[in-house]
Order: sequence, then C-alpha cells, then structure tokens
Amino acid sequence: MILIWILSATILVSLISLIGILTLSLKAKIFDKLLVLLVGFAAGGLIGGAFLHLLPEAVEQCGGNPVFLFALIGFTAFFLMERYFYWRHCHAGVCDVHTFTYLNLIGDSLHNFTDGLIIAASFVTDFRLGVVTTLAVVFHEIPQEMGDFGILVYGGFSKSRALLFNFICALSAVLGAVIGYALSTVTENISLFLISFTAGGFIYIAASDLIPELHKQKDTRRANMAFLSFILGLVFMAFAKLIGQG
Repeated sequence: MILIWILSATILVSLISLIGILTLSLKAKIFDKLLVLLVGFAAGGLIGGAFLHLLPEAVEQCGGNPVFLFALIGFTAFFLMERYFYWRHCHAGVCDVHTFTYLNLIGDSLHNFTDGLIIAASFVTDFRLGVVTTLAVVFHEIPQEMGDFGILVYGGFSKSRALLFNFICALSAVLGAVIGYALSTVTENISLFLISFTAGGFIYIAASDLIPELHKQKDTRRANMAFLSFILGLVFMAFAKLIGQG
C-alpha cells in the first residue's frame, strides 16, 4: 500500500511539468515577450533552488562536510558536459538548439530523480511525513517547471517538444521513487550526493548560461523586467521553502 502512495505522489509531481500548456493559447508576439521573463524567472528559480532548498537540505543531512565538494563536482561536471555538447552539436558554429537546454534536461532529471528518492524515503518513514514532503516538492516544482519550460523554448525547442521532454524528465521522479523504496536503507547516502551535485549543476546553468542571455537584452525596459523576473524566481523559491517548512 505504501508503494502505491509513493507512486501516486511522484506521478502527481511529474504532471506539474505540463504547466507550460497554459502558454499554448498565447499569440506568438505575446509569448515572445513572456519568454524573456520566463528565462529570468528560471535563472532565479535555479539559483534559489540551489541555495535555499538543495544545499541547506544536504547540509542538514550530513552536517556540511562533503556537501560543497559534491556541489563543486557538479558545477565542474556540467561545465565539461557543456563543452561536449557544444562540440558535438555546434561543431560547425551553427546550432539550432542551445547547449544549455540539454544541460537543463540533465539537471532537471537528476533533480526529479532525487525528489522521487526523498518522497519514497519519507513515506517509508511515516505516512504523514510522506504527505508533507510531497506537498513541499509540489510547491517548489511549480516555479521550477515554469522556468524549465521557458528555458527549453528559449533554447530552440518548439512548445510541444518542450512539453514532451519536460514531462519525460519529470518521470525520472517515478524511477527515483521505485529505487528509493527498494533501497530505503541506503537512500539517504544516494540522495545526499545527488542533491549536492544537482545544486552545483543548477548554479552553473543559471550563472553561466541563463544570466548571460539576460544581459543580451538591448531594450532597457525588457532588461529591467527580466531582472525583476529573476528576483521573482528567488522570492517564489523562498516562499516555497516557507510553505514546505510550515
């Protein structure tokens, strides 16, 4: 019965990745203006997710000793992966899809996989803890998935393709839940590394790819709006943390 609750919770969390459907009816001109705001929001969401959710959670688990080393490993690994993707997909200097979209898919998959591990471990420990953990994940996934959708479309994906790939990545939470349930005795050690590693990846994507894209905005008004959207992403992540703690 616990496994059914775990799977139901992670499927619910995965469905949040389809939030981009809300933008499908928007006209192209309006969506283009919204896209820059979504990228700013995504940058704030990734930075906020790393510093307000992932790193504090990892420090709480182990006291902090290996956390920042794992985060540094994650940051470096994403740097190397971007070099590979740039060489592999843009070797001729022409790239229809920006490399940061692939990095974001990898980072998002790891993040969702970790969420699945955590949800499974919570339900195995106590049913009420599992429910609270699921709600906390839902609240921080809503802004996260809005930003992820914006990143993919801004990076060159069509809306439908962005929705599909975002949903596929979200399903890694279900895989994480199954593995977490089966390996409940060692889940904490696995999640500690993945949480820290993913935090490093999120910081890299936001600082090295998304924020430089925002700097390319020539129009002062749009640049200011993008910055405010970045701040809003941070605020949403802070609010999600407060909700989760409540």
